[in-house]
Amino acid sequence: MSEVLEKATATINEKMEGTTFNSSVKFSIEDEGSIVVDSDGVRISEEETDCTLIASLETFTSILNGEMNATEAYMTGSLKVEGSMSAAMELSSILS
Repeated sequence: MSEVLEKATATINEKMEGTTFNSSVKFSIEDEGSIVVDSDGVRISEEETDCTLIASLETFTSILNGEMNATEAYMTGSLKVEGSMSAAMELSSILS
């Protein structure tokens, strides 16, 4: 299992603590794998979700660390969104 994915899962879990998230979103990180966030929590997985966010490791890390806004990443083409845009926006507001 990727150390990058394990660290990212822990970070997202911390940010999600005390929140309710009823959608399902997958972060697909190029050359690393995928993390799923849904009502059951955060885990490393490739399962189907309402929305998939696709980014390089650099972009994903910048978003996660608060150095880049997810909307900014999307508008510049660094972050691709497949599926439910509302699920992506809901998660983005929780993580920001």
